[in-house]
Parts: sequence; C-alpha cells; structure tokens
Amino acid sequence: MPTVACPQCNSTNRVPQERLPDNPNCGRCGAPLFQGRPVTLTAANFDRHANAGLPLLVDFWADWCGPCKMMAPQFEAATRSLEPRVRLGKLDTEAEQQIAGRYGIRGIPTMILFKGGKEIARQSGVMSAAQIAQWARSHV
Repeated sequence: MPTVACPQCNSTNRVPQERLPDNPNCGRCGAPLFQGRPVTLTAANFDRHANAGLPLLVDFWADWCGPCKMMAPQFEAATRSLEPRVRLGKLDTEAEQQIAGRYGIRGIPTMILFKGGKEIARQSGVMSAAQIAQWARSHV
C-alpha cells in the first residue's frame, strides 16, 4: 500500500493502490492528496515527499532562469497526466541551496525522479509536457 505525503500538511497517508485514482483526501487535514499541480518543495517537506511510497519527480528551477520559466507550464501540464502514479514537485534552487547542493544541481532546469528516497533518473533541459510524461513513465 503506497504512502502519499499530503501537499498541505505533509502528513503521510496510506492509500490502497486501487484507490489512488479516486481523488483521496488527507486523513489529517482533509485536503485532496492530488491537486493537479506540482507541490512546492522546501527543506521542511522535501524528504517527506521523496521518501513517500509514490515516485517523486522534482523540477529544480530558479526564478531568474528563462528556460525554467518556459518549462514551468509544461511541467504543470505533465502533473495532470502523471498523477496519481507519480507526485510532481518544484524546488527553487535559490531558496533551497542546501538541497540543490545535496543532489549536485549544476544546471537548471534539471528534473530528478526519486523512488523510495533514492534518485533513479535525471534529465536536464527544457521538455514539453508530453516529453516529461513519457520520460517519467519510462523510469517508473
């Protein structure tokens, strides 16, 4: 039974695999576990989401990065096609330099796919929503 971190309160929820498509809510705060947009990741919630039972696809980005701004709507669109099989999140490398450093982020945008807290795939550069979804599906 996969665990899903709540995008609102970050509590961990056990959700049977067959119930994931049923728009489950958090058992603690009642918020929807899947909201059709990436979760904002910070030092406070990153590990909780990365170590949850669902794969986590993270877009490492920065506000000053033109290519990151071009990819942002594509990444959000990919969220709608990948949830609930994959959780998507965005991490601002300027605000969260320690986490970006932990994963050796040298260029942005960079996407890293985590499963069980471990990096299983990495891709740098701008991609379309379809390319992001296809790339993620090929690794989970």
